[in-house]
Amino acid sequence: MFDHIRRSVRFKVVAVILAATLAALLVSTVALLTYDVRNYRDFLVTDATTQAEIVARTSAPALQFDDPGAAAANLALLESRRGITAAAIYDPKGRLFATFVRNGEPPVPSVLESPHGSLFTGGNLELYHPIIENEQIIGTVYLRAAYDLMDRLEDYLLILGAVMFLSLIVAAVISLRLQRSVTAPVLAVTALARKVIDERDFTLRAERTSDDEIGVLVDSFNTMLAEVGQRTAALEETNRRLREESEERKTAEAALLLADRRKDEFLATLAHELRNPLAPMVNALSLMGNPGHAAATPRAMQIIRRQLAHMVRLVDDLLDVSRITRGKLAVQAQDVDLATIVQSAVDTVQPLVQERGHTLTVRLPEQPVPLRADPVRLSQVFSNLLSNAAKYTDPGGRIEVGAEVVGDRVRVTVSDDGIGISRETLPTIFEMFTQGDSSVERTQSGLGVGLALTRRLIELHGGRIEAHSEGLGSGSTFVVELGIQAKRQAAAEARTDDMPEDPGEATHRILLVDDNVDFATSLCMLLETLGNEVRVAHDAESAVEVARELRPDVAFLDIGLPVVSGYDLARRLHKLPETENTLLIALSGWGQEQDRQRSREAGFSQHLVKPVELDEIEKILKTLIRGDRL
Repeated sequence: MFDHIRRSVRFKVVAVILAATLAALLVSTVALLTYDVRNYRDFLVTDATTQAEIVARTSAPALQFDDPGAAAANLALLESRRGITAAAIYDPKGRLFATFVRNGEPPVPSVLESPHGSLFTGGNLELYHPIIENEQIIGTVYLRAAYDLMDRLEDYLLILGAVMFLSLIVAAVISLRLQRSVTAPVLAVTALARKVIDERDFTLRAERTSDDEIGVLVDSFNTMLAEVGQRTAALEETNRRLREESEERKTAEAALLLADRRKDEFLATLAHELRNPLAPMVNALSLMGNPGHAAATPRAMQIIRRQLAHMVRLVDDLLDVSRITRGKLAVQAQDVDLATIVQSAVDTVQPLVQERGHTLTVRLPEQPVPLRADPVRLSQVFSNLLSNAAKYTDPGGRIEVGAEVVGDRVRVTVSDDGIGISRETLPTIFEMFTQGDSSVERTQSGLGVGLALTRRLIELHGGRIEAHSEGLGSGSTFVVELGIQAKRQAAAEARTDDMPEDPGEATHRILLVDDNVDFATSLCMLLETLGNEVRVAHDAESAVEVARELRPDVAFLDIGLPVVSGYDLARRLHKLPETENTLLIALSGWGQEQDRQRSREAGFSQHLVKPVELDEIEKILKTLIRGDRL
């Protein structure tokens, strides 16, 4: 019960009023007592001084005529002043001349102690007043009066205590009446809030009874109720919409099932496509290992190279799919010529075209067509289109590549007389994992990511791509449109002209570190065929020992080494005096931009992605002779 009272607003209002009243009364009491003490002291000194002045005047003749009896008689008149407890008259030499002491009071000083002035000692006031006659001091009057301050204070405190008690009672009565004007509206709002909670009726409103802060509180509470009511209505409307959208969710679930089916088809296709190159590679290796088929070794090596290149392209396509999904696919634009790009693409797909017996015709403008593009990525675009044309055209077919300049843009057309594209598949041909023929019996391979990747690369170059086909059996045509550079820059040619002549072959001391023994051994053999001195290590600790002994010019380091990574090994080699100038080349299966950035931070000059081409390694070694940093 008492806890409820302490929490009550009414109790708090009354307590505040009483506390304020009590504080005011206490301050007033202290002020009054201080004032009275000061006035009482002044009054007592003034009264004693007046009495001493009277005694001095009446006792002056007695001192002059040396009449102690007359002086004692004058002092005896102080009997009627109850506040004076003792008195005395001293001659000019300070000797006691006459005295008056009440019964039970201590005697007066026998010798004059102070020539004049007043002094409060204990509970008494002692006053010394000179007796002057004809402007000469002929003696001194001594008075001792009672200083009953504590009795006076006790009386005042009793009076003030009674007044304070009565004042608090009056303040409590007044506050109990006044607090209703404050607490009644608050209690009304509290009761209404409980009713709203119980009945969930947000149309209820509190009544405003004043224009003060309580009135503002009532208005705010009513506004809050209106806002809550609106939000509740909105929530109910949302629930209604959710019920209506439940049907749409079924459509979304169907789309998810389709995506899941495409995922399964993609995984099955991926497994099939990765196995396909392995079979001819295994067969070719068997031929190379059979002494009776030594003549077939060159052809077997061609098969392995071709199938290995196919597998590398599959892996690259998968990496590009990952970059597209995460928005990380980017191009490095530079000044290039369309003819160079198309020729690079034609060279890439020429083995497949020859294998299937196709006729490939290329028609390009006689004048150069300058582009601002990534030559590798743009060549990948046209090689994808030509590769699809070769795969989806029956042996002995025709494939044509043409280009036409229209204003400030160029239209490149890749057409074939192959199996064509069905009208149902044509609208989705550029979507991820979409293929023209998804049956198990299809004769051509692919992951269904090439055209999606091609469209994204074209968009990154600011262009667009279209697909056309009259249906199955009618061939297909792909049109790529790109912007032409307004003024062709000669920077690329200038850089080519300024390149120093090939300094020829040179041997180097090379450190090769990789925990994959087969890869390290095969790459070591390739490097040794170029005339280099090569040492191999399979972990960081042995690599440091070999490096101190070999003092290599170049070090190829695998990033994913056991215990100590290739990044940490590179930092250690840079700190060694034997390898502080060694050119460090990173080898990794990871080739994204953040991986290359980490390699640069670790001190690598180049980041190569496995599998590594021998031509690329030769380029690095030749560049080393010129002292360039890749």
